[in-house]
This record gives sequence, structure tokens and C-alpha cells, in this order.
Amino acid sequence: MNLESPTKVADKSAEEVYQFLMNLENFETLMPENTKFEKINDTRFLFALKWMPEIVLELKEGIPHSKVILGAASDKLPFTLTGNITQIEEKKSEVQLLFEGEFNAMMAMMIKGPITKFIETLASNLDRIGS
Repeated sequence: MNLESPTKVADKSAEEVYQFLMNLENFETLMPENTKFEKINDTRFLFALKWMPEIVLELKEGIPHSKVILGAASDKLPFTLTGNITQIEEKKSEVQLLFEGEFNAMMAMMIKGPITKFIETLASNLDRIGS
């Protein structure tokens, strides 16, 4: 299952957006309201959406100023969440979030709506960077 957020323009350089996303603690400010969030360490955090189990995400890879890849720490729900960052002006960049996961048809049907809403909320909250 592949889902993508709308592209969001951030009033920050690609470097600033990259640094923000590499600090996993900052994801708490991007999360939807009433989402459980707990930083585990510098490379992992736990979150739980309403009606879904707790999920631990870990930082898989960072490509300076262009990409941040997070992935599920458990093989039970194998997926990645990638933030693609593109510089468009000195203090403006575009960010798009991509969700890729391997799920059976029943699981995909159950989580598609909540995950779509989740990544759209994360993207729309990117304007909180540096606030």
C-alpha cells in the first residue's frame, strides 16, 4: 500500500526542515490532537492513533537536506514513512510524506483511511516548524 500526502510548502530552507525532521522529538508537534506520543531515545518514538495499536517508529536513514526515512521498529506492521524535501527558494521548500507498507487486503482496507488522514495531518502541521 502506497499513500502520499499533498505537497506542503514550508517557509523554511530544506536544511531547516531536514534538521527539524531528524530530531524525532519534533514529531510530537506534528501529530494530530489526542495522539499518544513518547520519545524512546534519539532514534525511536512511540505513537498511537485512536483505534490503532501503539507503533514504534525508528529513524532508518537521513539524506542531508532532501530525505528523512522512518520505519516501523516491528516486523508485524512493516512500513516506512519518508519525508521528501525539495528546496524551491532560499527560505522555502516543498515537503511531501510518503507511506509505503506491506499489508494483507483486510488490514490495508482497515488502515487506509486512518493512515491517509494521519500523513495529511503531519504534512499540514509542517508550518509549525520553528514556531
